[in-house]
Amino acid sequence: MHRFYLPPDQCAGPRLTLTGREAHHALHVLRVRRGERVVVLDGAGAECLCEVGEPTQDGLALALIQKNCAAPLPYQLTLLQAVPKGRIMEAIIQKATELGVRRVVPILSERSVPQLDEESAEARAGRWQQAAIEAIKQCGNPWLPLVEAPVTPRSFLARQERFELALVGSLQNDRRHPRDCFREFQTEYGRGPQSVGVWIGPEGDYTPAELSAIKADGARPISLGPLILRSETAAVYCLAVVNYELQAGP
Repeated sequence: MHRFYLPPDQCAGPRLTLTGREAHHALHVLRVRRGERVVVLDGAGAECLCEVGEPTQDGLALALIQKNCAAPLPYQLTLLQAVPKGRIMEAIIQKATELGVRRVVPILSERSVPQLDEESAEARAGRWQQAAIEAIKQCGNPWLPLVEAPVTPRSFLARQERFELALVGSLQNDRRHPRDCFREFQTEYGRGPQSVGVWIGPEGDYTPAELSAIKADGARPISLGPLILRSETAAVYCLAVVNYELQAGP
């Protein structure tokens, strides 16, 4: 069954309307027909089963048949990803969405290849958010991750946000197996962490100064195996491991 996306404020009534990109995709790519059933996700936990109506001047009319609401995961996972070159970031966001990330913070490390001005950063953030929208439609994730505008490590750390457990993929000698970090947290608090931040560096890793600042803020350096991974591989690997640990229970 085909899936589409509409913001929550457009999914409130008994009739929904696909417009713009979503309407074009429905009518001219998928060629949906009147009476066909489709699913609309609002990115805030709602899954709307709808029946396709007639095209209108505004787009494509849908009649709501049933609305189901999914509870969020019992933990919030944030990916702090150094921006790689080219369009690799879009692929990382796609996989992160499939792995249940609630937020992606693109990080402009000193070793990041793209160095963006404010205008370029905002434009890319919009494109990356669209990549997340396409990903929830593909995988059926009812919760749309927020993709923020790119920031430097220093700028993010200056916000003084706190995760119950913060991890940073590292190539340094003080790195540990991720499971050790989760076991320590479980032993100390008697439960798993409800908010986890995962830092993934660029090719060549964060600079020593950046890594020191990230660790000083509380992030625990972890190993991602014996081989040196590309940035996009490291992100998927780490998110999969973290999800496994968070869902394993005590």
